[in-house]
Parts: sequence; structure tokens; C-alpha cells
Amino acid sequence: MKAEFRENYIKMGLKIAYYRKLKSLSQEQLAEKAGLGASFIGQIEAPNTYKSFSFDTLFRIAKALEIPPSKILDFD
Repeated sequence: MKAEFRENYIKMGLKIAYYRKLKSLSQEQLAEKAGLGASFIGQIEAPNTYKSFSFDTLFRIAKALEIPPSKILDFD
């Protein structure tokens, strides 16, 4: 992954954490609902690092959070 998109991945991770907390879900609960590993969710949400992930993963997380994927991709 190119470093030029680092900031976008960090922003997406922070959005995922925000919506997860808004739904009162733990990382483990979100991971279970999305069919992902809890450590993977932790890596995505970590503000001091960035973890790339696929659109399939984005769609699974958005579905688990019951939000449109565009909310995670809105960087404004």
C-alpha cells in the first residue's frame, strides 16, 4: 500500500471506531457480527497505525454497524 493513502485509512478506522461505539459494541462484538477477527478490527481502528482492507471488508463492517459504507468513506 502506498503511503499517500495512509491518512485515508486512518480516517476510515476512526470512523469505524466512532460508529462502533455509537452502537455500544465492543471490538469483539463488531468482529463477530462482521465475520472478522477482533485483532483485525483493533488494527483497523488503531489511530497510530494504518491497516489496509478490501471493499468486501468495508461492506461487511458497514453492514454489521447498520450504516451505509459511504459514512465510513466520508472524510469531511
